[in-house]
Amino acid sequence: MEAFIVRPFGKKSGVDFDEVEEKLILPSLQKAGIKGYTTGVILEAGNIRQDMFQLLLTSDLVIADISIHNANVFYELGIRHALRAKKTILIRCQKDAVPFDLKTDRYIAYDQSDLENSVHLLYESVRQTLNSDGTDSPVFKMLPQLKPQNPEYFLAVPSDFADEVYLAKATDQQGRLALLAKEAAFFSWELPALRMIGESPYRSKHYENAREIWERVKRKKPSDIEANTFLATIYQRLAEKGAKQKPNLEKRLFAKSDQAIDCLFRQFENLNRNKRAETFALKARNYKAQWVSRWIDLKPKKAVKEAIRSVTLLKAYENYVSGFFEDLNHFYSGVNALGLLKIVIDLAEREKTVWQAKFDTSGEAKTALKIYKEDFANLAAVVKKAVESEIKVLERAKKTDPWVEMTLADVALLTGGNPNRVANRYHAAIHSGMGLNLEAPLRQLRIYERLEIVPDNVQAALYEFKDYKAGSEDKNEKVLLFTGHMIDADNRKEPRFPKEREDEIRKKIKKKVEKIIETTSSAANCVGIAGGACGGDLLFLEVCKELGMRTKMYLALPPEKYIVESVQFAGNSWVERFYNIFEDENTETDILADSKTLPRWLQGKEGYSFWERNNMWLLYTALSLGSRNLTLIAVWDGKGEDGPGGTRHMIQEIKARGAESKVISI
Repeated sequence: MEAFIVRPFGKKSGVDFDEVEEKLILPSLQKAGIKGYTTGVILEAGNIRQDMFQLLLTSDLVIADISIHNANVFYELGIRHALRAKKTILIRCQKDAVPFDLKTDRYIAYDQSDLENSVHLLYESVRQTLNSDGTDSPVFKMLPQLKPQNPEYFLAVPSDFADEVYLAKATDQQGRLALLAKEAAFFSWELPALRMIGESPYRSKHYENAREIWERVKRKKPSDIEANTFLATIYQRLAEKGAKQKPNLEKRLFAKSDQAIDCLFRQFENLNRNKRAETFALKARNYKAQWVSRWIDLKPKKAVKEAIRSVTLLKAYENYVSGFFEDLNHFYSGVNALGLLKIVIDLAEREKTVWQAKFDTSGEAKTALKIYKEDFANLAAVVKKAVESEIKVLERAKKTDPWVEMTLADVALLTGGNPNRVANRYHAAIHSGMGLNLEAPLRQLRIYERLEIVPDNVQAALYEFKDYKAGSEDKNEKVLLFTGHMIDADNRKEPRFPKEREDEIRKKIKKKVEKIIETTSSAANCVGIAGGACGGDLLFLEVCKELGMRTKMYLALPPEKYIVESVQFAGNSWVERFYNIFEDENTETDILADSKTLPRWLQGKEGYSFWERNNMWLLYTALSLGSRNLTLIAVWDGKGEDGPGGTRHMIQEIKARGAESKVISI
């Protein structure tokens, strides 16, 4: 997060404005975790106004010192007020009178002779301003129909950063994407970068990674439509995942999902038809998930009674049907509404006593059921026609959409009487696209199966899914990440990991690993991740191989460069051991970069080294494999390191994330 400081420079009217920045403004921003800039930091040749306009438009926050009548300050403040409706703070000391046009504006007053005493006051103003969604620009207050500029339109993501994202997405490297998302926080173009990354972990079902990314977007823009749309689903998926283990967490996550959806409903008039339909569908899906959770673990007879008794069934149906009639092209809503309505009708007829108990009289129950049957016939016809119309559009364009075919199969299942025809529809849908994620339609079929809805059609459909193996959202495997010192070079002045201690350290590593394996079903359910340096890295990977674990050797540099950097000095035997693991067909390998030079887009980040980046890459890769089951094994002397990005740094990062670490002291 960045702030642009608008102020006079030097000493004017008895005020040292450079000192005000140094002792008041910057300490307040630093306390809030915000970087602050003035035009004074713009060192590149060119027109300073262009950079100034960019900062006034794109900065998350602007602090303007209006203590004196300074033309440049008022000019820049006017530009900010004309471009952005929010996040501008005025400060002043008691010098010149406040100009007429700003008299009604709130500002922070400071004592120029005691600047430190005002730091907390300005910090609180910064904190409250960032957390507020209120308009502070007098321009937008007086002209409420005026639309502020969206700064994201003017923030260009560097092309080489975009290239890294593309490659990571293409190869589904979720650890690398998480690293890039973390590094994007260093820059003003963070938001467009997060949007570029955020869909990939969501699609790959790395919901914790996706949540972190979209929550960062929402913290900056609480009403952001894209962030709230993603988070509504992410929270719901995480709630379902932890439902049995932690019911209270499930409720909290569903509540957070509902909050995100409610945020979308508050902006309903600003959404297009498709987004409105999606908003209703998100609400419906939450009701549906809660409905399923009420009966899914009950015995068959009790499950059916609870399924028709639950009020969330009809709430889910009503929201799905509202979504479909917002946009008839939103087939997801239409077919889900049709499916839930079929369940209502079938269960109401089978469990008449339970159904009638929902109404004041049996006559009302019969009338309601009759209306639902009429609604089903009408809805089925509309959904089918809408899907068929879309198929014709696709045919004219010589395109196909497997999900349109799947919707048509779902309609056939719910309305058709011929199981063979239903099976053919599903067969065509499944084979119309490569690599489809069929878990959603399969999950819906399992609901029908459990409640014995159109059983013959459902069994025919399920048979077509026989070759599909559902992916696991949580493999529940143990992930062991290693960090540790290299073996000492012959010319090392202060011993740290002397060669004569190799066998001793190897045994200690093996003992730690064996204890972790004992907590799992087998070594095959564990994965070991490390670099390839002589000493700790290679000892750890050799132990993992010996014990039957899967291994991943992730190198900071290509092997020939990495060997020169981190292996060769210890002797040819270590080089041979390196290649024994690297060339093993069962070892997964990856490389961070071609050289130790940071990417161009990262070179402006002070205090960030290549080896720190390597550590973070290893850490995020391990976290992407199983954050809740991650253990760091470290071989450490308890001291600092020879350079940045060493063992101590990794241990600190692991502790900051609450993961388990086991340190072997040397």
